Amino acid sequence: HLDDRFDIVFTSYGTIGWLPDLTRWAQVISHFLQPGGLFYIADFHPVLWMFDDEMQSLKYPYHNSGVIETEQKGTYADREAGIQYKEFGWNHSLSEIINSLIGQGLRIEFLHEYPYSPYDCFDKTVKGEDGNYRIRGLEGIIPMMYSIGARKG
Repeated sequence: HLDDRFDIVFTSYGTIGWLPDLTRWAQVISHFLQPGGLFYIADFHPVLWMFDDEMQSLKYPYHNSGVIETEQKGTYADREAGIQYKEFGWNHSLSEIINSLIGQGLRIEFLHEYPYSPYDCFDKTVKGEDGNYRIRGLEGIIPMMYSIGARKG
């Protein structure tokens, strides 16, 4: 229901894993971003979504090979909540994310990867002296977050 264009479009943590089609996502971004406008995303790294829920072993493919259906208990905000449900998600590689943006005329200005999470939302995390969280035993080994800045030409 919007007709405006914006200087900044932002996608936050934990969003694109719910989307099966990143081309459509990038089309929406491009549609609402005015020429010269900045798109920014900060999200959890796709390497994290390869692990099982206990963060003990690799279970899912890095590249998007279709829907991933899992049985879940609790919520990300309350892991002990008495809720059980099926969850559907998609793992999107960095190349899929970046190429979907490029395909809609956005110019990538930066890609940053980080070995930590600001949120304690994964199993087996330990809090570092910097206040960020890492997976116990994988501290400094795997990326946990990334950010991308892109500008519409």
